Amino acid sequence: MAADLDLNESDHDQMVSGRSLWGKSGIRPEWRPIEQSFSTDVAVIGGGITGALVAEHLTARGFSVALIDREEPGFGSTAASTAMLQWEIDSTLTELEDYYGFERAAGIYRRSGAAVAGLSKLIAANGIACGFRSRNTLYLADGREGARDLLEERQLRRRAGLPGVYLEHPDLFTQFELDRDGAIYSPGSAECDPLLLTWALIEMTVRRGARLVNASVTALHSEGDHITAETDGGQVIEARHVVLATGYSMPGLDMPKLHRSSSSWALATVPQDPANFWRDRALIWEDSHPYLYMRTTADNRIVAGGEDDETIDAEARDRKLPAKTIAIQEKMKRLWPKADTRVEHAWCGTFGETVDGLPLIGPVPETPHVFAAYGYGGNGITFSYLAAQMIGAMLAGMQRDWFEDFALDRDGPGLARFGEGMARAGKELR
Repeated sequence: MAADLDLNESDHDQMVSGRSLWGKSGIRPEWRPIEQSFSTDVAVIGGGITGALVAEHLTARGFSVALIDREEPGFGSTAASTAMLQWEIDSTLTELEDYYGFERAAGIYRRSGAAVAGLSKLIAANGIACGFRSRNTLYLADGREGARDLLEERQLRRRAGLPGVYLEHPDLFTQFELDRDGAIYSPGSAECDPLLLTWALIEMTVRRGARLVNASVTALHSEGDHITAETDGGQVIEARHVVLATGYSMPGLDMPKLHRSSSSWALATVPQDPANFWRDRALIWEDSHPYLYMRTTADNRIVAGGEDDETIDAEARDRKLPAKTIAIQEKMKRLWPKADTRVEHAWCGTFGETVDGLPLIGPVPETPHVFAAYGYGGNGITFSYLAAQMIGAMLAGMQRDWFEDFALDRDGPGLARFGEGMARAGKELR
């Protein structure tokens, strides 16, 4: 059966506004226009962190790969990420248990943890200079009721064999100088510069023979045992498989029923006195709405963000940037009074999320040989690594029952719960 996708309607260039701080010391990969038609095993559409991770893994498996993007690589949603590489998911384990049962929920959390560990090993094994640091996380309660909820969450995590401890207010204040009713303190997360990581992964794929193509794919035609990708220059790329890794835009597809779009805002401060940072420079995020998250950088800045809302119009989102920046500054100062809140970078982006906080990974329904790799939510980069591993396994003929946990057409927990989930949605800018 043939299936066609029209990819002309992408609004990729309106995803992000403002100026983030990433990639200052990196060397950008050299992308070239397509000059003639060619064939490859896999065409990966999208040169951000997801496409880079997918291309790296597939070339490591021995596939020939063409990595295609009409924009400069990494300057879509990747540049807007705050690259908090967490295994903790937008939906708590308690929520996922309610949605899908304990065993399935616990398995999802364990695989998220394994993805962060795998990404860490990949970076270390290849000596990738991307400001990578292992970090603990502090998940802060929103009031006394929130503290009780977090205590129950930690108890459920203990049952699942997940690491971490619960800190009551006296311990949290004594150890971290944070005046909150409680928190979950967990190991196993990390931080990095997402652009430097993306560019390094792309260079690895090039050394293995991948082709970098600067072009816009306007249509896909699935016929028989291959896909034909039409480009805006008139050339075509014939591939055995196509992977869509186009950030938060899924052009030409009916959006999965679990998908939603929202916007988030972030800032980076001036460099701080390292002596004034909180203990361990842990990744901080709140169980509140609208919420706050914070991390530090290799050059001693604080990156903070949040203030998520359902704005999807790019002009309306951009008009909110000054006010949202001030709101984030004020929250940061209340949480950590030692912070120098002067801002050197501020940015915002529209991104995808799902009702259950999980990514969309796997075959595109009714479109043979086309796969999606959409690491939605606050675990975007973590889920992007998971997507690379899953799609690599699928193309090698391996299937696992748990792949269905992330399928595009999976049955979700019910749209009525989406608004409740917004209270602790981490989103991609985290």
